[in-house]
Amino acid sequence: MFRRVSQQISPWALVLGASSGFGSAVSVELARRGYSICGVHLDRRSTIQVAESARRAVEACGVRALFFNVNACASDKRDEVLAALAEACPAGHLRLLFHSLAFGSLVPLVGSDDRSSARQSQLEMTLDVMANSLVYWSQAVVWRGLMAAGGRILAMTSAGSTRVMKGYGPVSAAKAALEAYVRQLALELAPQGITANAIRAGVTDTPALRKIPGWEAIRDRAATINPNARLTEPGDVAAVVTLLLEPAAHWINGNVLGVDGGEDIAG
Repeated sequence: MFRRVSQQISPWALVLGASSGFGSAVSVELARRGYSICGVHLDRRSTIQVAESARRAVEACGVRALFFNVNACASDKRDEVLAALAEACPAGHLRLLFHSLAFGSLVPLVGSDDRSSARQSQLEMTLDVMANSLVYWSQAVVWRGLMAAGGRILAMTSAGSTRVMKGYGPVSAAKAALEAYVRQLALELAPQGITANAIRAGVTDTPALRKIPGWEAIRDRAATINPNARLTEPGDVAAVVTLLLEPAAHWINGNVLGVDGGEDIAG
């Protein structure tokens, strides 16, 4: 007598900003746990090897890896990525949309003159990349039926959403908007069994941090005040993401979750 063996369909995660930092760590950790990864990143020739390394690490786990080096804010590229994902990912099997896009203008809102101050194009670009894009991608995965009950939407925010830093104004505003979008998505998607939350990591030594003016001082202070006497690491965030994907986490919705080892309460 032959016994029929059922093949389990691999769950998928869509990671925006998959080539480095939090996005790369989440991609690899989930791949280790059997998730296939659709990664979106934007890298030039000087950094493309980092993205390739992330893709190879995912593939080494024996899962599928669809990586796209495209502008995540371009509607035509978004459609291109999602069309390819829809061919590989059965309807309802996208378990996670992880938003970790870190590209924005770090300039004063009001400098000494118009040349040293934030321009309209810079403000609009920063808001579009770091906040509005979450809405566009969330709409698309739900409308296409890729994500269903049990799905998770997670977006990376920062303490800068409520605190001020020199030259951080455009990004601070975008992070505040991102958190507002997360709350609204949580409300609107709850009837479909999809949750939305933001993760506020502690200071982490990533390529995004190193673009902030005076980042060394930010890094050193965080390491000093953190009760664990170290910075947050991308792996710390990846570990929390895996917890939030558990069915038991379905009642965590519409929150900003601190993942910083106690840095915020000590600062």
